[in-house]
Amino acid sequence: MIWLQFILCMALIGFAGTKLSRYGDIIADKTGMGGTWVGLVMMASVTSLPELITGISAVTVADAPNIAIGNVLGSCVFNLAFLAAVDFLYRGESMYTRASQGHILSAGFGVMLLGFISFSLLLGGKAPALGHVGLYSPIIVLIYLAAMRTVYRYEQRQMAEYMEARAERYPHITLHQAALRYAAAAAVVVAMGLWLPFLGRDIAAQMGWGQSFVGTLLVALATTVPEMVVTVSAVRIGALDMAVANLLGSNLFNLLLIAVDDVLFTDGPILAHVSPMHLATALSAITMTGAAIVGLLYRPAGRLFKRVGWVSLFLFSVYLLNSCVVFIHGE
Repeated sequence: MIWLQFILCMALIGFAGTKLSRYGDIIADKTGMGGTWVGLVMMASVTSLPELITGISAVTVADAPNIAIGNVLGSCVFNLAFLAAVDFLYRGESMYTRASQGHILSAGFGVMLLGFISFSLLLGGKAPALGHVGLYSPIIVLIYLAAMRTVYRYEQRQMAEYMEARAERYPHITLHQAALRYAAAAAVVVAMGLWLPFLGRDIAAQMGWGQSFVGTLLVALATTVPEMVVTVSAVRIGALDMAVANLLGSNLFNLLLIAVDDVLFTDGPILAHVSPMHLATALSAITMTGAAIVGLLYRPAGRLFKRVGWVSLFLFSVYLLNSCVVFIHGE
């Protein structure tokens, strides 16, 4: 029954995540906010809502900080591995030859955040703190805000022609209707996000698995379903840059959630109370982001078996390696 509940939870998150993205886009159009900036911030933040709610629930109710941190870092690794799926689904040529090189900017900030978080994980209980909050949390927030401001200014310079209102795209739905449906979908995601940590904890106990493994793989997979659904939909309609931006933008937002979880975890700095094996996941995410940057900058045109590029195979291989390491050595 616990596995059936887990599958049901994943399915509901996927359905509600799709609706969140659709009605978020409608709200952006109706209010005149549209453009690349809305895609980067709004799409990434709404598809990362399960990670936010799951993290809050894990540290405040379920007392499972390993689930919270494993979910955040595991989602980052899974998002990067899913770039391989985007490359596989993109027909005709490698996605790296068509995706905008502007994605390198958000990927670079992702490396900065992951590197700083890895350093803080390594320090553990020796990291400086402000009360029960690690000093790394306000720095994470500052780096995230700097990333958003820098990417916004870059998009303003490079893609101004796409920054127009698109209210006529949805003439048959009003802003009020969109807002109500957005709120309803958000409520489903919130409910499922509150449920997930308890399912993860029960699965870990029933199967004899470590919470760091469950958080990094199972819970991270479930909370990443919205990103997968939105990304596949974007690729199918030819919006490759939106698909890539959604995955990389979600990683930035996910890393910000470590600061949120740290504030709500009252037993002390959260990174001092989690398994050191999370460092392996963080380093895997750094390695994978670096490979994505190489692909976006070098733009390799060749495809192995005429379906996927070598960068994508490397991303998927690192994901599998990280999964094995966390499963074997996770606590």
